Amino acid sequence: MTLHFIDIAIVATYVIGVLLLGFYLSRKASKNLESYFLGGNQLPWYYLGLSNASGMFDISGTMWTVGILFVYGLKSAWLPWLWPVWNQVFVFVYLAIWMRRSNVMTGAEWITFRFGDGRGAKLSHIIIVVFAVISVLGFIAYFFEGIGKYSTTILPWDLGFEVLGFEVDSAKSYALIICGLTSLYTIKGGMHSVVATEVMQFVVMTIACIGVGVVAYHTVDVTSLTQIVPAGWKNLFFGWNLGLDWSGTPFPQVDSKIAQDGFDLFGLLFVLMVLKGILASTAGPVPSYDMQRILATKTPAEAAKMSFLTICVLYLPRYFMIIGFAVLALVHMGPEITAMGDVIDFEQVLPMAINKFLPVGLKGLMLAGFLAAFMGTFAAFVNSAPAYIVNDIYKKYINPKATDKRLVQYSILSSLLLVVVGIVFGFNAGSLNQLILWLSSALYGGYVAANVLKWIWWRFTGMGYFWGMLFGLIASTIKLFFFPEYVDIFVFPVILLFSMLGCIIGTYLQPLPNREQVKEFYKKTKPWGFWKPIREEILAVNPDFIPNKNFKRDSFNVMVGVVWQMAQVVIPIYFMLRENTEMIIWCAILILTSALLKKYWWNNLKNL
Repeated sequence: MTLHFIDIAIVATYVIGVLLLGFYLSRKASKNLESYFLGGNQLPWYYLGLSNASGMFDISGTMWTVGILFVYGLKSAWLPWLWPVWNQVFVFVYLAIWMRRSNVMTGAEWITFRFGDGRGAKLSHIIIVVFAVISVLGFIAYFFEGIGKYSTTILPWDLGFEVLGFEVDSAKSYALIICGLTSLYTIKGGMHSVVATEVMQFVVMTIACIGVGVVAYHTVDVTSLTQIVPAGWKNLFFGWNLGLDWSGTPFPQVDSKIAQDGFDLFGLLFVLMVLKGILASTAGPVPSYDMQRILATKTPAEAAKMSFLTICVLYLPRYFMIIGFAVLALVHMGPEITAMGDVIDFEQVLPMAINKFLPVGLKGLMLAGFLAAFMGTFAAFVNSAPAYIVNDIYKKYINPKATDKRLVQYSILSSLLLVVVGIVFGFNAGSLNQLILWLSSALYGGYVAANVLKWIWWRFTGMGYFWGMLFGLIASTIKLFFFPEYVDIFVFPVILLFSMLGCIIGTYLQPLPNREQVKEFYKKTKPWGFWKPIREEILAVNPDFIPNKNFKRDSFNVMVGVVWQMAQVVIPIYFMLRENTEMIIWCAILILTSALLKKYWWNNLKNL
């Protein structure tokens, strides 16, 4: 494939612009750790919200989403619940507020705020650092795999080479170059650089998404699409079984993909996704870039608004593009997909569609947009993890008196080390689908139990947290290496129970230590849950203390928010498919849920 000079110029201009902006802002990052990792808590919430949305707009996830929409049709709108995507709803409704009240820098530092400084608290502090580093390395490998696959399909140059007898294919070469460029401005500029470049990247991506959607809308004949897809493909809802049969279509090999995914029992899958989703969302953000942006806001109310804005700006343009690429591939890419043989690489559908359908100029913008998507997400993870190494290990245990200059220098070095190790993992990564399922279902399955209990149970201790997280990490690792044939989401209950066992055993190994710290946490954070003994002790000393009685209101807002988010996913899909009745119904649902959130959530933020 050849690229027009205009497309190359657009991509080159974007890359140069991002690098110049990142290096220009690097001066602000060098003051201290707070400036490097949190922007000194001076960044506006709407900038952080756009930055957060940009970080979630990753190219690997988009390739995966186009692939599952191709295979599962409207039912694919449920599959991102594997993460679950609506954890952001829990975050903006109440968790961002609780978390921001801590005034800490990292998730590990927050653990000390929760459990104090005893032995169990220190062990729990260390285990969350380990989890943060492992998850970031996993995501770096995942991004490395995705950008390599995307680049080899869309870019015309063969960059494969051999060194010391080790052959590096073109995909790995592209991934190395792009990861290297992204790491330059991320490591140099810290949070200021990441947020500024991500805001610019989000603008580029949104324009590209709209352009792709417009091309698809005017190119695809819906009647032709209906004749290609199986019965039920346009139906959002489902029974116990998936009910999609591709055998009588031009793409019968898709049935093998469904069997490989293990999603035929869609009803059971849905039940497990909801169960896991509620628990994982209640656990709160994992220690990565999302939590970092919450902690970087100025106030708890702004933390909630930032998380809300992330959803507002992310789904409509992104899914307009995703459905656009999916229908273009279904209707116009039969020969290319059939040529793949019995096994279709659905992760190649997106870059192949870009090659075939986008005109000069829009193709360059799309390339820049997806490069922006990758760079934004990669930069967000690279910027988040070193805080745990430098702030939570080096500064806390090795050199508490280290100067700001040295801490920033070590942050740069640890960022570089994490990138190198993550890329090494990326060289040995499997498919994107396998990485997504392991990260979302197995690894995070071990995270859930301990991180739900830390919010809602007064008796839960640092030792319980440590053993719960350790049991979860052991279980998810055993699953990865010894039982790879089992679908991760179906193993989630086993990992959850194993982790819960560790939580209970660890908690009752000793009486509650650091009782005063637990009371301080409860007074400052004001969570709802099972806090009666601590609440009564606080009220006995301070009768004016007002405990949190908003569980019912928060639960209502969460349910409304999940429907509100789902509307933003399906509206662009129905629009592209010309399913006007369903689109109008979901538009009405979006308006209604927005009004309810305005009344019962947004209006109450002023009371914080």
